[in-house]
Amino acid sequence: MSTLVEGFHEEVRKEAGHLMWLGAAFLIIGIAALVFPEVATLVATVFVGWILIFSGVANLFGAFTLRGVGSLFGALLLGLLSVAAGVFILARPVSGALAITLSLGAVFMIQGAFELALAFQARRLGGFGWMLVSALASIVLSIAILAGWPGISLVVLGILIGVNFVSSGLAYLFLGRAARREARA
Repeated sequence: MSTLVEGFHEEVRKEAGHLMWLGAAFLIIGIAALVFPEVATLVATVFVGWILIFSGVANLFGAFTLRGVGSLFGALLLGLLSVAAGVFILARPVSGALAITLSLGAVFMIQGAFELALAFQARRLGGFGWMLVSALASIVLSIAILAGWPGISLVVLGILIGVNFVSSGLAYLFLGRAARREARA
């Protein structure tokens, strides 16, 4: 196990610069989402709508390459449902944002669990505390979303996205900085 952990630490030290760039990008995106939360909510909603439409169309085209009635029917059904969901989200962005908010609550919980595991793996590095803070922030945001849904406003979605990106950005910046400092020592 220690060999695995040492290998992980070596990779983090080698990629310290990339971690810092990733952190800076997350931080900038997060600040923009906090300054313009309505725009962040709208952008996220429209993005998901278009992704569903494109994936649905791809499924529809791909359905005809499948053999067998069950496979064809399943792919057609998935394609049509994806296109319908995307069109619904684009036509009714407020309802789409509520559905996305619920999904985001689940994503933040998974992200928090991932970052929690990453923090414990990196605990020998100086910046692990920031990863732990980011993990806890993601979990708290998830609970806030799931507890307040559907009554939370559309502005809150943009704010939650911003807070999540800011906390992750800071975590990656400090982890990269600590890894760079350790690599120089």
